[in-house]
Amino acid sequence: MSESKKTAQLAAGPNAPERERSLHGLAQRLLRIATTTSAVIPLGALVAMVIVLLIEALPAIRYNGWGFLTGTQWNLGSFYSPPVRTGGVLHPPDANYGALPLILGTLETSAIAVIVGFPVAVGAAIFIVEKLPRVLSGLVGLVLEILAGIPSVVIGLFGVFTFGPWLARTIYPALSHLPNVPPLDIFRGDHGYGQGLLSAGIILAAMIIPIIAATARDLLRQVPEATREGAEALGMTSSEVFFTVQFRWIRTGVIGALVLGLGRALGETIAVALVSGSTLQLAHNIYGSTTTIAAAIVTLLDSSQSDPTGFSTRTLSEAALVLLVITLAVNVAARLLVRRSARGAALPVGVGF
Repeated sequence: MSESKKTAQLAAGPNAPERERSLHGLAQRLLRIATTTSAVIPLGALVAMVIVLLIEALPAIRYNGWGFLTGTQWNLGSFYSPPVRTGGVLHPPDANYGALPLILGTLETSAIAVIVGFPVAVGAAIFIVEKLPRVLSGLVGLVLEILAGIPSVVIGLFGVFTFGPWLARTIYPALSHLPNVPPLDIFRGDHGYGQGLLSAGIILAAMIIPIIAATARDLLRQVPEATREGAEALGMTSSEVFFTVQFRWIRTGVIGALVLGLGRALGETIAVALVSGSTLQLAHNIYGSTTTIAAAIVTLLDSSQSDPTGFSTRTLSEAALVLLVITLAVNVAARLLVRRSARGAALPVGVGF
């Protein structure tokens, strides 16, 4: 042992190894506490959110019943008449709430967003990775990430003032001339002024495309070159290489990206409130005005404060609870789909052959 090490040990004293082990154990315990807390916080936040919504919405659930999910009328009642009590719940006279238009509007706009946005996003990712030069690919990828961070109110204003009217003038008249056969006949009817179901769905598609495309791009870049080149050496075309090799390699990640985009579409508020028309009714056609649960909450919250009984706010809490249940159901279904699609995906080329 060198003189310098001996001198250091003598200076530290005979208990130096024990102190070192003690400090190491303390660091391990602190790390364990920190990681455990970090894991519990999201779960605790979700549980607290559900509990608060349930407490606030319980009177509305008792009064509205199952009719809340199937009704189509949204009547706040009379705020100027004395409140009445039904089943122990204080509410304005003639209050009647039906959330079916809100629920269908949420599902329809999100479905349009996925149908329009998902193929465009995956196609953009393939083009960026496979066709563009590396420098240009990095530039386009940067633009995608910037688009994903644009505030929704900016996109909503663009949709209501520019994009929606352009769709109504240019695209929708052409769609109305499609053959009058299912499913193309849904594009028949008055296309209005660019505020409605289809416009809201397209705006949502524009919002989820950067999220899905950026994720799919990163996943495609992780596919080993040797695997892709081996498939090409066997005589596969570019499309066969993608569907047989690359897509099988990244499919679970792409489904996860789709769920991220769908989650944003389900919960988007301001952009949909500006573009959908914000009417509490079922859309009479694909161009008709409608709304979603999130958009209805933000547009009705101010007027609900005028309810002296607070019942309107409790009903909005019930609507938020329904939206939370829909979101959780979508995520659970996606996890089951990911788990099923992951079977046999360890060797994607072998699966294809």
